[in-house]
Amino acid sequence: MIHHEQIITATVNFVKEELQGAEGGHDWWHIYRVWQQAKHIAAAETANVLVVELGALLHDIADSKFHNGNEDIGPAKATAFLQTLEVPADIIAQVENIIRHISFKGGNQERTFFSAELAIVQDADRLDAIGAIGIARAFNYGGFKNRPLYDPAVKPNMQMTKEEYKSSTAPTITHFYEKLLLLKDRMNTTTGKKLAEERHAFMELFLERFYKEWEGGDFV
Repeated sequence: MIHHEQIITATVNFVKEELQGAEGGHDWWHIYRVWQQAKHIAAAETANVLVVELGALLHDIADSKFHNGNEDIGPAKATAFLQTLEVPADIIAQVENIIRHISFKGGNQERTFFSAELAIVQDADRLDAIGAIGIARAFNYGGFKNRPLYDPAVKPNMQMTKEEYKSSTAPTITHFYEKLLLLKDRMNTTTGKKLAEERHAFMELFLERFYKEWEGGDFV
C-alpha cells in the first residue's frame, strides 16, 4: 500500500476529476469543505484518520440523488478506486460503510451502522448543510430541480418515509423544516454539536427575515 499522504493526494485528484460539472451544492468544493471540517473534528476524537479523510473525500462520489436513487453506485465506485491504490480491505470496508450510511434519508430512518469515523464525517457533512453555506446549497439545489422558493400552502411533512423524502418536490423553504433545522439535534460529536449551534441560529434568523420580506413587511 502506498503512503497515507499519497493515497489522499490520489483520492483528491480522482474526486476532482469525477465531480467536474457537478451541481454546485455537491461539487468538489462541497467535498473540500467536508474534508477540512472532518479533519478538524477528528482532532478531538479517537478515530482512524485515514478512514475519516477517505470517507469525507468519497462520500458523494456518486450521490444517489443524481443517479436515479441508486445507492450502490457510490460505494462500488469508491471501492474500485481504492482497490487500485491497494488500500487494505478493512479500510475499504469502513469507507464503504461511511458512504452507504452517511445520508439523512428522511426523518424516520433507523440507524443500522455506526462507527467513530462515520460520526465524524456525518457531522462534517451535516455542518455543510446548515448555516450560510447550507442556505446557499439548499436554494442552489432547489433551482437545479426547478422547485419554488416557497409556497405558504405547502406544509412540511415530518412523517415521510425514505421513498417519500427522496421523491419530494416541495419548495426549498419547506426543506428547512423537513431536514435542515433537524440536523442540530442529530450531531454525533461534541465538536459537531458546538459548531452546529451558531449555524442553526443563523438559519432561524434567515427564515425570520425571509417571511418578513415575503409579506412586504420591511417598509421604511
